[in-house]
Amino acid sequence: MITLYTWTTPNGRKVPIMLEETGLAYEVRPVNLGNNEQFSSDFLAISPNNKIPAIVDDEAEGSPLTLFESGAILTYLAEKTGRFLAPPGPARYKALEWTYWQVGGQGPMLGQLGFFAKRSDEKAPLAIKRFTDEADRLLTVMERRLAEVPYLAGDTYTIADIAAYPWTVAATTFLKDVLTDSLATKPSLHRWLKEVGERPAVQRGMAVPKL
Repeated sequence: MITLYTWTTPNGRKVPIMLEETGLAYEVRPVNLGNNEQFSSDFLAISPNNKIPAIVDDEAEGSPLTLFESGAILTYLAEKTGRFLAPPGPARYKALEWTYWQVGGQGPMLGQLGFFAKRSDEKAPLAIKRFTDEADRLLTVMERRLAEVPYLAGDTYTIADIAAYPWTVAATTFLKDVLTDSLATKPSLHRWLKEVGERPAVQRGMAVPKL
């Protein structure tokens, strides 16, 4: 059994989508970020960076395995099940390329934009412009890629799409008013959002945790 520690954020949605896609048995332990539960000593023992998501796989080879960082978890689950990440070769590295692009760029930049433009009581115009421009640049990178191929890694749905989907949904919902002009020029991105969002496992994963 896999124990999933997560919350209702874009990063928190990635792993439940993957778990639903692979059909692995799991149980959810919500970590309420609003109550600072991520800073508890119990959670720190699982996630040294005090961030969700994290998992404990009691059935890992050798002994129970604890993992934090969404990209590492997605890669582990893909290798555990043999799904959504190709064997060594070009297709595998394209999937990893776009997964790393998401965890190193798209997610952090949209997160900063969300803080400065939406959640912060004190508005900092320079920071808002900086992260709005960067969000637009990253969404344009996605648009160019998805105008060429059906999915981020190419012809096949992979962990790269699973990683990017929740944050792209956030860009078109929570951040929609900030990114209106950018989103209006991204037809391929919207096509991809629709296709990925119609997957039943994605819909189930986006509803985890159920509070």
